[in-house]
Amino acid sequence: MQKSTTPIVKDLVLVGGGHSHVTVLKKFGMKPLSGVRLTLVSKDVMTPYSGMLPGLIAGHYTFEETHIDLGPLARFAGARFYNDIAVGLDLTNKRVLCRNRPPVAYDVISIDIGSAPRTIDVPGASENVVPVKPIDQFVAQWEKLQERVLARQEKTRIGVVGGGAGGVEILLAIQYRLQQLLSSEGRSADYLEFHLVTDTTEILPTHNPRVRTNFQRVLQQRAVNVHTGHRVVKVEPGRIYCQNDAQISLHEILWVTWAGAAGWVADTGLDVDELGFIQVNDYLQSPSHPEVFAAGDIATMINHPRPKAGVFAVRQGPPLAANLRRSLLNQPLKSFAPQKQFLSLISTGDKYAVASRSNWTTSGERIWRWKDWIDRRFMAKYRDLPEMAEETNTDIANGLAGKEAIKEISALAMRCGGCGAKVGSTLLNRALNQLQPIDRQDVIVGLHAPDDAAVVTVPTGMVMVHTVDFFRAIVDDPYLFGKIAANHSLSDIFAMGAEAQTALAIATLPYGLEAKVEDTLTQLLSGALEVLGEADTALVGGHTSEGAELSLGFAVNGLVEAADVLRKGGMEPGDRLILTKPLGTGTLFAADMRHQAKGPWIVGALDSMLQSNREGAQCLHQYRASACTDVTGFGLLGHLIEMTKSAGVDAELELNAIPLLAGALETTAAGITSSLQPQNVRLRRAIHNLEAVASDPRYPLLFDPQTSGGLLASVPSNQADACVTALRGLSYLETAIIGTVKPRSEQMEPVTILA
Repeated sequence: MQKSTTPIVKDLVLVGGGHSHVTVLKKFGMKPLSGVRLTLVSKDVMTPYSGMLPGLIAGHYTFEETHIDLGPLARFAGARFYNDIAVGLDLTNKRVLCRNRPPVAYDVISIDIGSAPRTIDVPGASENVVPVKPIDQFVAQWEKLQERVLARQEKTRIGVVGGGAGGVEILLAIQYRLQQLLSSEGRSADYLEFHLVTDTTEILPTHNPRVRTNFQRVLQQRAVNVHTGHRVVKVEPGRIYCQNDAQISLHEILWVTWAGAAGWVADTGLDVDELGFIQVNDYLQSPSHPEVFAAGDIATMINHPRPKAGVFAVRQGPPLAANLRRSLLNQPLKSFAPQKQFLSLISTGDKYAVASRSNWTTSGERIWRWKDWIDRRFMAKYRDLPEMAEETNTDIANGLAGKEAIKEISALAMRCGGCGAKVGSTLLNRALNQLQPIDRQDVIVGLHAPDDAAVVTVPTGMVMVHTVDFFRAIVDDPYLFGKIAANHSLSDIFAMGAEAQTALAIATLPYGLEAKVEDTLTQLLSGALEVLGEADTALVGGHTSEGAELSLGFAVNGLVEAADVLRKGGMEPGDRLILTKPLGTGTLFAADMRHQAKGPWIVGALDSMLQSNREGAQCLHQYRASACTDVTGFGLLGHLIEMTKSAGVDAELELNAIPLLAGALETTAAGITSSLQPQNVRLRRAIHNLEAVASDPRYPLLFDPQTSGGLLASVPSNQADACVTALRGLSYLETAIIGTVKPRSEQMEPVTILA
């Protein structure tokens, strides 16, 4: 979580993780702008580099070598990373509309979401072809295409529609890879038949005749059927129809034609061209809405139209970053004119490439090595990140803020403590009015009728269960953090066999202009209320204050019949130990703070933390669990020791059976652990055979503190397997039996670990 005592004055939002935006993130990380809150909204965590796509398809590169990890890059830039899809803009209220989260407010916004082949213009294409763009979606479909080809025993006919450099390069890469795969199975390349279909009279029409001749020769040598002057007008399953009445039968159809824009862009009210791309001036700024910038394929420069190619997106990154900074500081923008000629390095599937620039060309293996060197150098810039710079000491009042904002900033500098640190009632009411906490009939006084305290009833025969949790944000997304904090706080209630009734929230919000604080609070409580609502829990009040870091917690009470309370101390010898979620959140988020966690690892950890323990607890109760607790700050071993001590038993853990989050072994092996880990490690004295297991790579994760972790329960041995099956059916997919409860022995240490 980003920490700053500087008040938030303006919001810069980047929509999309394209080639231009990765440069913006890098430059803002190198030179932060004080008072600006940077947010990245991207559907991709690993964003593909288009220049290396043919090499990935041909098998020359791995997935990680061809993708930029936006997680560490966003952390380096000091940016909040919202892993979501933009579906619209509210230009009046300056908000990004997202598919799965509340709108995101901006003062300045930049859009770099790429493009996609236009399949809507050809009947049947949308349903029956594999578009090569967006690249991230194509990579997954390419894996399935390979499987289909290898499973087919007769000849496979593959067609690529599009005769530009992209289509030719993709076809040759696919051909090379599939031939390699068939050869590894002892099958002949005769099982493959390739067709290149284009509506132009020649292939590669934007390149010089020598380049075209070179590729015509390559395609002929590799037995590719080239169909020039064939405009596709209809696609059916396994067949394309052309304007010249030709029909071509194909098993696989790939679409690499002219590009189109995302449909929602034209509906925003921005100036767009005839294909729906955002029109921008020489500053990469929308003429109709000066606070909106765009770059890459989604943008069309009015005065300098260029093809939709990655090279232009890369070149637009530095001027875009400079003008975004100048716009935020209310400084004059600088014009940018892209180069008219550019170098293309087009590969031929194998490690051979053709260089093309204007009327010049050359080719060979050395050209492929040159391309490989250029691409790897580009990727290294976003993988090997330097130390972060200090925030720029820009005069916020003169640069970022208007007169009214200056007054607010002056007031922020003199904030009081005590009750003076509370968030104002007007702001609080505005935020709450945008939200809809659920109503419960047993709540007499709550947010629907605010008073000095909440009043709730306890049904006859029920007992009340109380718990409280509060912690600093571990993610920069307040909406996600609200969901995680609510899940974490509810878990204590569920672990005791109860159902949650009400919750009181306590939140600390970072300093900022009133509108910024309101937005953060609204996002935070939106996430929390979503989780509380799913658990039928009413938010009945709380307390908010200002501070340097975002923090949130809940005091939750629940209800349960006295006879059904599930406690830690009920374990019986012979019971099996079940863990419902994998371990590793502590080490992964410690690594994330150091920019050493891969984006997909953090996504996996977030998915685990966002999963409620409610259904898991109900399932464990159904299968007669004798004891239960949620695994949180003390780590698996700490919570297990609490259970064994209360029950007067020992436990035997199977270390290899304990489920772990992806990346957790790598980060602990690198010596990265949570700040709470050293305290938890003191509990190692409870391990009977410590010397035998201390060198095991999984051993450190016994002490890893969890946030919104899973449930640890003891279940009768004759119920354990069925219980695990049921839990996995409820989407606790990593659930595992990890050990056995043993009678208390004479040994001093209660836990034995089987490696």
